[in-house]
Formats: sequence, C-alpha cells, structure tokens
Amino acid sequence: MRKVFAGLWTRAAALALGAGLVAVAGTAAATEAQDWHMGLQEAATPVAESIHSFHTLLLYIITAIVIFVLALLIYVMFRFSEKRNPKPSKTAHNTLIEVLWTVVPVIILVVIAIPSFKLLYLTDASEDADMTLKVYGNTWNWTYEYPDNGGFSFTANMKQAEDLAPGELRNLATDNVVVLPSDTKIRFIVTSNDTIHSFAMQPWGIKIDAVPGRLNETWAEIPAKYDGQVFYGQCSELCGTNHAFMPIMIKIVSKAEFATWVEQAKQEFGADDTAPATTQVAGQ
Repeated sequence: MRKVFAGLWTRAAALALGAGLVAVAGTAAATEAQDWHMGLQEAATPVAESIHSFHTLLLYIITAIVIFVLALLIYVMFRFSEKRNPKPSKTAHNTLIEVLWTVVPVIILVVIAIPSFKLLYLTDASEDADMTLKVYGNTWNWTYEYPDNGGFSFTANMKQAEDLAPGELRNLATDNVVVLPSDTKIRFIVTSNDTIHSFAMQPWGIKIDAVPGRLNETWAEIPAKYDGQVFYGQCSELCGTNHAFMPIMIKIVSKAEFATWVEQAKQEFGADDTAPATTQVAGQ
C-alpha cells in the first residue's frame, strides 16, 4: 500500500512540476501580465534587462543582510540569555565592531551605487535616437504624435467591454493602437496637457512622469523577435477619477511594415506638410 501511495505521490508531483514548467514557458514570452504570474515581466529592451539585473543584485544583497541579521539575533538570544550569562558585561565600546558597522554598510552602498548610476545614465541616453514619439497625457487618455514621420497625431482611448474584439484585453485595449518599428532606437518625449500622469511600460523598463509645462525624455529599442507583438502599459500616477482607465497599447512591427502603416496613418489622421515626408528610421 505504501508503494502504491508513493507511486501516486510521485506522479502527482511530476504532473504538478510539468504544469508549472508549462505555465512558466507560456508566460515567458507574454507581453502582458498573466494569471499566477511570478516575478517581473519578460524584459524586452536593453534598459529593462539592466533593471532586471540590478533587481537581482539587490535581491542577493538584501537576502544576505536578512540572513546575517537573523543569525546574529538568534546567536545573541541564545548566547546572552539570562540563564547563560547571569553577570552581563558592562562594556560600552568596541573599536573593531564600531569600525566594521560603519565601513561594511558604506561598502554595500558603494556596490549598490555604481550599477545604479550606470542604470540611471542608460535610461537617459536617448541623444542618438533614430526616431521620436511625442506622448501627451490627458484626462483620461493619451495623445501620440509622430514628428519624424509626417507630424500626424491621434488620441487613444480605452475600449469599452462591449467594443472589445476577440483576444483583446479588458481595460488595456485602446481604440487607436500605437505602432512602432523594431530594431530602432526610439526617443519618447513625454508631457501632459492638464495634470500629472505617468507613462509606464513595464516590459520596456519605462516609467516616466508626464508633467504639464515640462518635457521628460526616455528611450526604448525593441528587438525584431517581437515583431507583431502587442505591449500593454498604463498610467502609473494617480491622476483622477479615471486614472485606472487610460491604458497604453503599442504594437511592434518590422521597419517595412512600419513604413506602410505610416502612409496609411497620414491619410487617416492627417499629416503636417512641414514635417519630413519620409520615414526617418535607421536602416532604410
């Protein structure tokens, strides 16, 4: 009987592990949050990859600190309890310990600061971008402008549940979809027309405030392996009653598909004749 139960238990554990691996594999390439999603969404840009690496470094550091402090507490509770130490020491100072608890935290902060400063610089390194997308926060939707591709612009509103097409996500799909080319360094210039919003796209490592009267800047470069993929983000600043209903929906396409879409968008949304007439994308 024990062997039977042991065999059943082994099979159940194997099935559970297999299901877990399938779930992880299924969500690894997902561009939006999934049910039972563990950890961060897949990094789709160099900035997001650096953020994930920095996050892992911090996780190791804080885990080591927690374990050390826990071990120290347990040791002190055991070693210096009243039963084992009826006559406690009255020592008030220890030079070595005081030096260590000053120097070691400084070293830890330096270890954290160096990659942190590198990451901050990386998020701001958009000076050699191939194209620009202007993003305007409104109450409560987003307006996008393509100054390098004809100067057209459009506003994207959240789709209502009754208007969703099959496969579209509730509270994340928009009536107009932002289209961007892959393998292209894209500068995002973000501002607001009314109150403070925050343009956030987690898989790209982007979260930048949209502030009235101010231009904030960041960038992203999405590899060609994501061609055809749709990425979702949301406003991440509490901006008013409909804060939860101003999603971001961006589709990544190849450079050739992007050029075709630009010509269609010019007809649909209107283009500024003073803006460049051709698609300013690297490699074309």
